[in-house]
Amino acid sequence: MRTFRRFLVVIVILGLVLGGIFGYKFYQFGQMKEQMSQPQPPAEVSATTATLEQWTPSVKAVGSIEAVNGIRVANEVPGVIEQIEFESGDTVETGDVLIRLDSEIDEAALRTRRAEAQLAAQEFKRVEDLLPRRAVSQSQFDEAKANYDAARARVNEAEAQLNKKVIRAPFDGNLGLRLVDQGEYIATGTPIVEINMLDPIYLDYTLSEKELPRVDIGYQVTTTVAAVPGETFTGEVTAINTSVNPQSRTVRVRATLPNPEGKLRPGMFSTVMTRQPDQRDVLTLPRTAISYNTYGDYVFLIEENDEGQKTVTRRSVTTGEVQGDRVAIVSGLEEGDRVVSKALLRLRAGQRVEIQQSDDESAEASD
Repeated sequence: MRTFRRFLVVIVILGLVLGGIFGYKFYQFGQMKEQMSQPQPPAEVSATTATLEQWTPSVKAVGSIEAVNGIRVANEVPGVIEQIEFESGDTVETGDVLIRLDSEIDEAALRTRRAEAQLAAQEFKRVEDLLPRRAVSQSQFDEAKANYDAARARVNEAEAQLNKKVIRAPFDGNLGLRLVDQGEYIATGTPIVEINMLDPIYLDYTLSEKELPRVDIGYQVTTTVAAVPGETFTGEVTAINTSVNPQSRTVRVRATLPNPEGKLRPGMFSTVMTRQPDQRDVLTLPRTAISYNTYGDYVFLIEENDEGQKTVTRRSVTTGEVQGDRVAIVSGLEEGDRVVSKALLRLRAGQRVEIQQSDDESAEASD
């Protein structure tokens, strides 16, 4: 009996505790319901208006900077470097001497060939003078002439071989780092120094085949590179490949850019905009007014009822080209529509709002 009484007391206490907990939670729920039933204050937002702007249509791509002429200078004949006539980073002109190889043996060979040619010339002159008097035969004359011609050819060959001992700049350009040392023996084809023509310079990039009708020779091209932040370089399209890559379905385009200060270097990665010559009207919004989503981009359209209360509606939009901080709206809005310009994540469809700032008015005031 005593055990039963204890059990009954525990049950009663447990019931009181649970009842108190449930009662408190019910009270909290009632308070929340009462608060939600009361009208919520409107959210303060900034607004902007969809406006028509005149844009120059452009095609965006990525590319790389290429030298008009760019090679590693190498030697045609082996030899020991006798003299280096340049420093790393020099600017050179066509024909400037870069290095001289030891040419003592070649000079001696040339002297020998010239002596042989002189002797052949004298023999030919003697036979030529005797031929009219029939003192020599026609075959002797032909043989002497052939020997003389062969001797002259050997002289030209020796001179050409000697000239290859002097390596010269093949075109105007800027030198890179020196890759050889004085006194070093270099085999045929050893890289000596890199030389690049930097002004003008090429910009090569690829476009999808569907973009090909939007690009033509002479169209303006602007590009930016990470190595020169905040600066834009301008040129024009000078060549378009005649075929489309069958694997990637892209076409290669080449632009030529002036580069007088040499800021652009071969191998740089660049962002490219190819601009068409005509302009068109485009409906635009600031980037901050658009929420980009996997399932589609959207904005919060501001609507006003007869009583002057403003609410927001989630409106799906199709975005297009981007220029600066403005985005083209292809569909979903009309000119003059007002949308929330900032802090979109804290809004929900149907929520009341109050416009605290209009970005359009702020822009006009700053102007």
